[in-house]
Amino acid sequence: MFSIGELSKRTKVKVPTIRYYEEMGLLPEAERTAGNQRRYDKAGLERLSFIRHARDLGFSIEAVSSLIELQDHPDRSCEAATDIAASQLADVRAKIKRLRTLEKELSRISKGCDGEGVSEDCYVLASLADHNLCDGEHQKA
Repeated sequence: MFSIGELSKRTKVKVPTIRYYEEMGLLPEAERTAGNQRRYDKAGLERLSFIRHARDLGFSIEAVSSLIELQDHPDRSCEAATDIAASQLADVRAKIKRLRTLEKELSRISKGCDGEGVSEDCYVLASLADHNLCDGEHQKA
C-alpha cells in the first residue's frame, strides 16, 4: 500500500492533482487508515501512471475518462480508443501548424529591427501595435 505522498513521488503527480483525479472519478477512491490517511494499492499506482502518461500526451480529462472506461472493459472494441488517439493527434498537428505560423511571424518582425534605434522607430513595437504590418493571420497556439 502507498501513501498519497509515496504515490506522488513514484508518479511525479502532485498531491492536489491526485486528490482532483480521485474527485473526478478517474482514480478510484483510496482506502483509508484508522487515522483517515489515503492508502493506494498497486492498481491505483498503475491507474495514476496511465492518467499521467495520457495527460503528458495532451489528452483532456474527458478523453482520459473515456480511455479508462475502455480499459476497464477489456472485451470492448478498441476502435473508440483509436478514434480518441487520432483526434488528439489531429489537435497536436493543428497546434504545430499554428506554432509554425507564429514562429515565422515572430522571426520576421524580429529581423525588422536591428535594436540600434529608439523605441519610437522600433519595427517590433510598430508590428505589435498595427496588425496590418503582419504578413498574415496568426493566433496564439
